[in-house]
Amino acid sequence: MYDVIPDIHGQSAKLKGALASLGYKLRNGAWRHDNPGRQCIFLGDFIDRGLDNREVLSIVRNMVDAGTAFAIMGNHELNAIHFHTDNPKTGEALRPKSEKNIRQHKAFLEEFPIGETQTADAIAWMRSLPLYLELDGFRAVHACWDETKIERLRGLSNLGVLSEDQIIRAADERDPLFNLVETTTKGPEAPLPPGYSIKDKEGSHRTEIRLQWWNSSAKTWPDIAISVPDLRDLPQEELPSSISGSVYPEIAIPVFFGHYWLDGTPAFQAPNALCLDYSAGTVGPLVTYHMDGQPGPLSLEKITVHEN
Repeated sequence: MYDVIPDIHGQSAKLKGALASLGYKLRNGAWRHDNPGRQCIFLGDFIDRGLDNREVLSIVRNMVDAGTAFAIMGNHELNAIHFHTDNPKTGEALRPKSEKNIRQHKAFLEEFPIGETQTADAIAWMRSLPLYLELDGFRAVHACWDETKIERLRGLSNLGVLSEDQIIRAADERDPLFNLVETTTKGPEAPLPPGYSIKDKEGSHRTEIRLQWWNSSAKTWPDIAISVPDLRDLPQEELPSSISGSVYPEIAIPVFFGHYWLDGTPAFQAPNALCLDYSAGTVGPLVTYHMDGQPGPLSLEKITVHEN
């Protein structure tokens, strides 16, 4: 029996409230359920934005150590690892310490300053996180389950955990591993056909779009696009096979993910795909799903919206 919990982003009060609502209690240093067979599945993005990064990491780490939870890596953990890791060849950080990157990482840095022992310990733990989980009857990933890319990660990594060398390679856009890790933690993008571009919500023109990788019924560019303000900017033609052939099949086992900062009433993205991220990192609620171990389709009745 599992409780799937998405992006927390330093919001410890929301996390503790959700755990208590689900029946977990703090005992012997970790949150535990009275049913010893019940565990949490954390979908990554534990840090940044919220003001309680330390407490969130402590809760999740203690639960993982106690065997009451599993956790996977989100893009914010990946970014943090690269921010705090130097390239052994150049001595420069794998993620540049630019004004933009420091601003996005500010909440974490205020609790875990650069170079401190506690910061190195937190980053070392993040490196131990797998990029995906495969358990009986379901899968979990932070942003995208692309079976072709996951299959390659299976062959390259130790159950989805990257080695030190692979962490470094994953920051190099010229390395094939970069695309595998970026897609899994940040979601897929695709270039538009020549001559097309969109204007994003900030008014910038883009020639690539984010994809609804879970939408197996998508036939055209407007069908597959996500976060495009005006779908009329997109070509109305059929999708190339390179995109339509990579969507998550409806016959595949259920997959849970976060990352996408949804709002409104929780709903399935596909009959076998569920995003649980409803912006708990800011003003949204923490949304969870209870897997009771019974085979069968996903059910809206198993979703809980934990109000702030």
